[in-house]
Formats: sequence, C-alpha cells, structure tokens
Amino acid sequence: MSKTRYPSLYQINTRVWLTDLSHSRDRRATLDDISDAALDDFARQGFDWIWLLSVWQAGPAAQGISRANPDWRREFEETLSDLSDDDIGGSGFAIQSYTVHRDLGGAPALARLRQRMQQRGLKLMLDFVPNHMAPDHPWVNEHPDYFVSGSEVDLARAPQNFYRLPTQNGSMLLAHGRDPYFDGWPDTIQLNYGNPDLQEAMIGELKRIAGQCDGVRCDMAMLVLPSVFERTWGIRAEPFWPKATESVRHEHPQFLFMAEVYWDLEWELQHQGFDFCYDKRLYDRLREQHARPVREHFWAGLDYQDKLARFLENHDEPRAAATFSRAVHEAAAVITFLSPGLRFFHQGQFEGRRKRISPHLVRAPAEAEDEHLQLFYQRMLAVLRKDSVRNGSWRPLERVPAWDGNTSCDNFVICEWHGAGGERLLVAVNYAPSQSQCFVRWPEADVGHGIWRLHDCLSDAVYDRDGADLVARGLFLDLPAWGYHVFDLKLP
Repeated sequence: MSKTRYPSLYQINTRVWLTDLSHSRDRRATLDDISDAALDDFARQGFDWIWLLSVWQAGPAAQGISRANPDWRREFEETLSDLSDDDIGGSGFAIQSYTVHRDLGGAPALARLRQRMQQRGLKLMLDFVPNHMAPDHPWVNEHPDYFVSGSEVDLARAPQNFYRLPTQNGSMLLAHGRDPYFDGWPDTIQLNYGNPDLQEAMIGELKRIAGQCDGVRCDMAMLVLPSVFERTWGIRAEPFWPKATESVRHEHPQFLFMAEVYWDLEWELQHQGFDFCYDKRLYDRLREQHARPVREHFWAGLDYQDKLARFLENHDEPRAAATFSRAVHEAAAVITFLSPGLRFFHQGQFEGRRKRISPHLVRAPAEAEDEHLQLFYQRMLAVLRKDSVRNGSWRPLERVPAWDGNTSCDNFVICEWHGAGGERLLVAVNYAPSQSQCFVRWPEADVGHGIWRLHDCLSDAVYDRDGADLVARGLFLDLPAWGYHVFDLKLP
C-alpha cells in the first residue's frame, strides 16, 4: 500500500474511553472491549492513524501527588462536579514503566487491538515522554545517575523545582521535570540528557515501544535539544533525536515520529528525524482571528509545511468549541485541515465538547452534542477522503480587490488542490468578522475553456461559470463574515 502524503490522525483519551465503555458492563473495560464497529467507523471516516493517549503503566506515587495537589484538584473539580479520587488516575505523562497498563489489559490486549486495526488499514500511535519519569520508576533505585540531581541550595532557592526522594540508596535531592519557562511538574523527576548512558537507555525504551505500535507522539520534544536542555539545567548534552530516530528506523524503517514542539523549533526537529511537528503557530494565529498572518503562514516552502501537524484542539489546548464561536470554528477548521500536512483531530471535537479533560483524569463529564457541528465535520471528513487532498498538490491562489477602494480582499485565505486524475478543489475562506469580496486569479489559463461547474462540498450549492471569464477577470467571491467555500471544479 502506498504511503499517504497528507494523512489524518484521531487522538483518543484511552482511559476515559474505556471508563465510558465500562458503564455498559459489569466490569472494568480493557482494550479488548474496543469494538470492531468502532474501528470500522474510524476507517470509514478516513483516518490513517489512531493515537491512544496514556496507555503506559502509571504508579501510585504520581497518582498520590495528583490526588493531593490542591491546584490540580480545583481544576479537576471544574471538569467533574462530582469528582472522586477514583476519577484521578495520575498523569499519563508520569510514566512508571513503558509497559501497557495492567488495567487496560496489558501488552497482549494492545497487540490484539493493533492486529484488528491493521486489518482495517489503521496505524497505531502511542506516547513517548523523553523529558521525565514518575518518581517510582525503577531507574530511581537502579540508575540514580540517569536523573538531574540538586543541592540544598537548589532546594532552598527553588523548592518548586526540587524535592527530597527516599530511595533504596538513601535520600536523594532530585529535580522535577520542567521546561525553562514554568515551575516543575511535581509528579515527575527530570532525566539527565548530559549522561550518555541515559540517552542509550531511552533509545532502548523507544525500540521496545516501536515493537508495539507504528509511531510515537513525543511529548515536549524540544526540551531535550542540547540548547534547550543546557539553558534549563546548565548541563551540556549531545544531540539525542538524530541517534534515536535513526536507531529505531534501522529496525522499523516505516516508524513515524511526531513531535510536540513550540518556540519555532519545528524546522530543527524536522531535520533531526521527525516526520511531523505540531503547528502551534498556525493555531495561535487562527485564535487571533486576523487573516493576513494566517495567509502569510502558508508562504513557507512545502518541504516545511508537508511535515507540520495541523490542529484546532488536543489534550493540552482548550476545546475548540469553547475557544471559537461556531462560525469562526468552522472557518478555522476549513483553513487548518485543508492545508498541507498531517490533519490532527481530537476526541470530542466533532461533537462540540467544551470541557478539556486533564490527562490526570480517567472520566469525562456528560455533555450535550452539537448536531450542527457534527454535520459540518461529517462533510469535512468526506472532503479529506478525496485523493486530491490526501495525495495531491497544493498551492495558494492570488486574490485581488473586487473594485477600486475595496480592501476587504485582504480578509481572504485561498488555495487550490490538484489531484492526479484531474480533480481540483478551490478552498476560499473569509477569515474576518465582516462581509468581504474579491476576485480569485489563477496563475495560468488552464480554466479558460468551457463552462465550469462549481459544487460546494460543504453546502451543496452549485454554480456555473464561463472559463473565459475566469481567466479574464477571475472568480468573484462575496462571502459573509467567516464564510467559506470548498468548490469541486469540473467541466460538465
């Protein structure tokens, strides 16, 4: 099977999903309880990848910290008004062991699920957390030199970033995992990438993970870059990612790496072996709701854009339905998911869920579904199943003022997709809170013959336009605030 150039990924909060499945059973649901019908539905919708969040073994140490932390508990109570300790499983990013959690059915259940996914052409993505471990990870006793240690002075100066941990080797002062701009995560301990033995051990963990899935999403991948690591900890480190990605692909040539990355370090990580990197910059510009920075974002070369993961929400970001009004949400989705790169969707996004679920929680609140938004996403997914959008060529198109003095053309983001079989899609969005007009210009005269039928894939509207007029003047667009078209262009 040929590789899809622009795949789609669906992220699932595994523990929350299985808690929901448990409600219809008299026992705790495991990965074996994920139905064939659910997998069929993912395949039917056109997803290539399923990312199962938080499948690895969490331990009692991190769970106890999650339950006791007053700030976190307040956040959990805002999500679940009837919160109990049983709802707090501990963070899926405070990993005690890279073994499948016993409550999920362990490694055999994951292997059976993966086999069922493969039968449907679905690939499995799991987590890799390079920066830190849970406080009760076995390495604390077996390899204490794998972790960043601190002094009494460090503890006195930054008690939020260091703590005293009893171990089999006696009490140790260790650093919490963190990034350079925030306090440490108190349910974690920081790995020391200045230690070559630690780097080799983490590559070993990655190889074991790679035998159980088809790709990994690497949490906060930029934190172990030598420049970032030294700035955070004052410790020099050799590059990790080039060695890690090469070592894994030596054994698993098609294995995929996706990076959670910020601070404009996407290009660097792409060149260190990552297939896709989060495009947080586009997300932030869409939230600012100004068309020009969004349009200029797409000026980057396709060698860069093709390796970006485009999203409107994930487990770290607030829900899209709570962030954008419905009109802005739909306009932003058309821009995001009809641009080149990996299309990254999050469980609950299609239904218009509004409450973000912390990765510490294993239960979600009951929320009403937005039927209008669900219909929109059904149509959007149908567009994303088109070969022109999955494997075709993309380009931005020129827009010019509809008449002298009309500056509203600056509100448009416009592009076109071409498929190998001659299929072409025109995507036009008025990303502004006011009605806007423009003409769309093609850079060549290949539309200059016959009558073109423009069928809007997201509304069923149909227009006929003369090709000669499209060449001479362009396609006239007059769209309401946050309006959009996704035209399938054909000669009847």
